[in-house]
Amino acid sequence: MKFKTFAAFVGPSVFMMLLFIAAPLVSVLIQSFQVTQPILEQVEVETCTPGFLTQTCVTEVKTVPVLDENGATVTETRWVGLQSYQNVLQMNKVWEAVGNGSWNDIMQIDFWKALRFTLTFTLLTLPLVIGVGLAIALAVNNATRAIRGPVIFISLLPFIITPVIGALSIYWLFVGDGILTAMLERWTGTNISMFAQGWTIEILMYFFQVWHVAPFAFVIFYAGLQTVNMDTLESAVIDGASRWERLRHVIVPHLMPLIIFIALIHLMDTYRAFEVIVGFRSQAHVISLQWLTYDFMTPDDAGNRAISRASASAMLTMIGIVFLLILPLRRTWRDHKGSAH
Repeated sequence: MKFKTFAAFVGPSVFMMLLFIAAPLVSVLIQSFQVTQPILEQVEVETCTPGFLTQTCVTEVKTVPVLDENGATVTETRWVGLQSYQNVLQMNKVWEAVGNGSWNDIMQIDFWKALRFTLTFTLLTLPLVIGVGLAIALAVNNATRAIRGPVIFISLLPFIITPVIGALSIYWLFVGDGILTAMLERWTGTNISMFAQGWTIEILMYFFQVWHVAPFAFVIFYAGLQTVNMDTLESAVIDGASRWERLRHVIVPHLMPLIIFIALIHLMDTYRAFEVIVGFRSQAHVISLQWLTYDFMTPDDAGNRAISRASASAMLTMIGIVFLLILPLRRTWRDHKGSAH
């Protein structure tokens, strides 16, 4: 009886939770297939030059938006199917560039430019975050108890700082006459401009991401190291295993579920990179998929927003995240089934 009562309570709750999660996604999906535009009409407008005797009037036909009784522009929503996706992907230009063998032409298209950076930023920093986080965890775990507390506190500071503030901090170290830029110029004797080209900006972004996220991996790994079977480690030492062999064959296999967990969190978090673009002010050279979606939503000079293209870009970003997560999720599912048996 109690189980039925609990099920009756949980069932609607789960349904409402799924509805709460899915409703915005369904809305974005529908908007990606629609285009909302102002209704235009042609009217005759008479324009006269100044003067009385020499005044000249010209009548011309202009296209203007239709206004309602409150003076607001009247719009209409049309179903355009996959047109918004075509406008974002621009596959005709992609195939033309492939035919010409020009990679640079593909990188001139905003979506593919953003996709290239997003994938590179996500996949290149992943092993660095895991490696640096594991190295810090091993160092702290082997340190004396007297210094563990201060080292842990200092190591966590980059993760506590807001991403935009952290990115701005590194930006001001290198931009213009920043402290590190001035030191490098004095050391090399040449003028250095770290933000004049895209590749130097990306290097600083990679450094920032590892600096900011590695403390999260460190905390997870440090907690995992406390559960390593000491009998197994002692047996490995007795058998003559080196420090590297103990790390490879004992510690890393024990931490593998945590490595997969960190990889999942990192992939989901880094693939939606946005703050780093704002913090480094890299829009002229480097953009991400999330920033591209934001740019579509920004009103132009006429006050119009490309909502349909923004929705299409958001859906393509979500599809990319799903593909990235397939491999670690399959590994997690395989390990779960193995432990269940």
